[in-house]
Amino acid sequence: MTDVRPLGADEATFIAAVRSGDTARFALITERHRRELQVHCYRMLANYDDAQDMTQETFLRAWNKRESFKGHAALRTWLYRIATNVCLDFLEKRNKRTPVPSELSDSGSEALYLQPYPDRMLPEDPQESVVARETIELAFIVAVQHLPPRQRAVFILRDVLGWPASKAADALELTVASVTSALQRARVTMREQLPDRRLDWRSPATHELSNDERGVVKSYIDAHERNDLDGLMSLLRDDLRFAMLPESGTLIMTAKDAVDSWVSGGLFQRGYDDWRCIATTVNRMPAAVLYLRTLDDPAYRLFAIAVLHIVDGKIAELTGFDATDKPWLGLPATL
Repeated sequence: MTDVRPLGADEATFIAAVRSGDTARFALITERHRRELQVHCYRMLANYDDAQDMTQETFLRAWNKRESFKGHAALRTWLYRIATNVCLDFLEKRNKRTPVPSELSDSGSEALYLQPYPDRMLPEDPQESVVARETIELAFIVAVQHLPPRQRAVFILRDVLGWPASKAADALELTVASVTSALQRARVTMREQLPDRRLDWRSPATHELSNDERGVVKSYIDAHERNDLDGLMSLLRDDLRFAMLPESGTLIMTAKDAVDSWVSGGLFQRGYDDWRCIATTVNRMPAAVLYLRTLDDPAYRLFAIAVLHIVDGKIAELTGFDATDKPWLGLPATL
């Protein structure tokens, strides 16, 4: 069922642009929605590169379907509908093209695609529910990927964006009963994946880092730059969840095991490795950007970004990403 509403200024301008074939005016109107649509695609796909591509595909498809827009729904709603279906089409092709290996079929499958989201590319309005901190954090993005694609779409439209069942059903060409059933199943999975998290995302959580988080990041950076393994280990919860993506899935290990794995991987060689780090945020989470200088190189070169989930003054989750050759992160290549 389509929600009938008075024609707004955006909708009237859009229809006028369609009638006149004014591509520049069309682009100007739709461009206002780029950042929030890109966040929506990111939640669906867990991958920043793919989210960029599918947002662009959304605008292309919107232009091709422009004559179908009559202003019965808000332009924003119409664009979200297109973006959701663009992502569903993409997921269908991606799943056929790259089937998940059996060893990653459950908890590690998200490791194939997960990328961090640069905060500088989020919508500018901090009150927008589409960028509530808890719905852009890595744990949430990973949890959503455990949902089948259509169930994922229902969950995001209903529980994140707050769409009524009839509106979500219309966007996905489903019955209201199907949407309700899919949402119930999705909520069960999300509770399993995020057992200790608040599960009502309609009221945006705070966006600011706490003093506790800032302090832990500073201590993490200080320990890293001193090659202080004991100091690093003291910051990690014993039931740490650690992943270095895309090389591995999420692992639960003791703090000592995590540090031992870094050392066995050739890092933190005293007298050899020389680190410089800067504090930042991605996915509205505290993070440290790691730069490494080796003996035969005068420059500190971008190495990785460590995204931290901090609970009660300790690092509960540490997700590392290779940061090289990712200009969209906006990080200098050397220090």
